[in-house]
Amino acid sequence: MDLRTLQRPLKERYRQVPGSARITLTARGSQADSPIACSVDIGRAIYAAQAHSGVGGAGTAACSGDLLLGALAACAQITCQMVAAAMGIPIEWVEVVVNGELDLRGTLGIARDVPVGFEQIRVRFEVAAPEATPEQLAALREKTEQYCVVMQTLTHPPTIETEWTQAR
Repeated sequence: MDLRTLQRPLKERYRQVPGSARITLTARGSQADSPIACSVDIGRAIYAAQAHSGVGGAGTAACSGDLLLGALAACAQITCQMVAAAMGIPIEWVEVVVNGELDLRGTLGIARDVPVGFEQIRVRFEVAAPEATPEQLAALREKTEQYCVVMQTLTHPPTIETEWTQAR
């Protein structure tokens, strides 16, 4: 696949009409049969989600933490592949492994000094590129981390606004 050819008309349109590059992604969580589960609709697919088994979930579907780490792994994986293709870096394969650590006492409200949420997230890129130079691998790392949307969002969090409405 020639990524540059694929992206050329998109880049040109975004340069000529910068507003056309702005998009809004939407995800919708909907109630399921129990208070420990829901469905998540991203417009192109619907995923089952549930509370982690450590807080009472059944452990048979992804929890929200799994989905967050999965989003980071997917974004990092695809970004790395696309950067390598665009830069002509010869890679045989790439795999991204993401681990996150959190203390469920914060989530359950039983230890006020324990934060709610991930305390640490580690991203490991396993790259097989025997023909790539050290300079190419350094550039691959730099550009992948620079252009990974989810990584940049977690590193530099956006403002989050909440709104509550009364359903009728």
